[in-house]
Amino acid sequence: MKSPVVVYNLALIQSLWECRVRKYREKQKKEEQRQEKSALKKAFLRKSQLEVADELYHIHDKHFKSAERTSPDSGIDVEAEDRNFIFELNGEHHTEIPDYLKEMVNVRQWHINRTSIQEIPGYIEMFQDLKVLQLSHNGIRELPPEIGTLINLRELDVSYNRLSGVPPQLGDCENLEKLDLAANLDLWELPFELSNLKKLLYLDLAGNRFSSIPICVLRMSSLQWLDISSNKLKELPQDIDRLENLESLFLQKNVMTYLPNSLSNLPKISMLVVSGESLVQIPTYICSSPHIKYISLLDNPLGSEEEKAQPDLEDEDAEEKELEKEFMKAYLESLKERGMDTTAKKMWS
Repeated sequence: MKSPVVVYNLALIQSLWECRVRKYREKQKKEEQRQEKSALKKAFLRKSQLEVADELYHIHDKHFKSAERTSPDSGIDVEAEDRNFIFELNGEHHTEIPDYLKEMVNVRQWHINRTSIQEIPGYIEMFQDLKVLQLSHNGIRELPPEIGTLINLRELDVSYNRLSGVPPQLGDCENLEKLDLAANLDLWELPFELSNLKKLLYLDLAGNRFSSIPICVLRMSSLQWLDISSNKLKELPQDIDRLENLESLFLQKNVMTYLPNSLSNLPKISMLVVSGESLVQIPTYICSSPHIKYISLLDNPLGSEEEKAQPDLEDEDAEEKELEKEFMKAYLESLKERGMDTTAKKMWS
């Protein structure tokens, strides 16, 4: 006996499959719409980022006027056109440099201050037009070696960070005119390669751990301003007179007991600031020359025995150092404005 043949309703089967195909196509269309919306959202976010980036190009930077300099002490002029290409970032909520900065390689100045950023990315080498790097008051622990590729860099400010060293590649920035390394607290030496900075005019090493003036500093032949106050200097090198263009020298709050006679051989020295109470030997010429503002701060750089027992500089001390430096700069400016005579002066600190 043969098996029965089952006859299906083909119209019913066709209808079932058409329904399934229709649902599949609708689902596919919804997925395409979802992806399109997602793409539009990403495009919008990207546009927003670029708009934010554009806003960071300051056409009229409030910190720079066409007739002003970046620092009254550095002697470095900033060209007016450079102020149209400034990237600025402030605020402790920033923990890293935003990725969209990579697309702004024509920027000529970075102003990244008072953030929680600890690292400068290696892609900084892409910014070959950079002239000014202001990176003060962050948490930066090291500078990338790629910084040495910035051949047009003229000003580098990494003060009030957490640097314990400087990459030797920085010596390749041969057009550098201002270098501020103040108040990094753990910085105690500089690489010899910085001897190549023959155009450097301004060097601030205040508030660190230097026990002597680095050899490379004595080879910075154009140096005009040197601040190495609030360190651990015990003496100055006898060949300090190699700095023939040095005009201002700040030595206060160190542990020196004498100044070498070679200081008298500096032909352009016009400002010398020291901590006076510990000094027992000072060249007569320095004190008596009418061409030199000799300022002796009447403080005790060694501090009390109780202070000696305290830990080394912390953040609070760095803030105090900053206030002291601001006061000193204001005082020196007032001397210039008042046109006071240039004989030896003493003041309390």
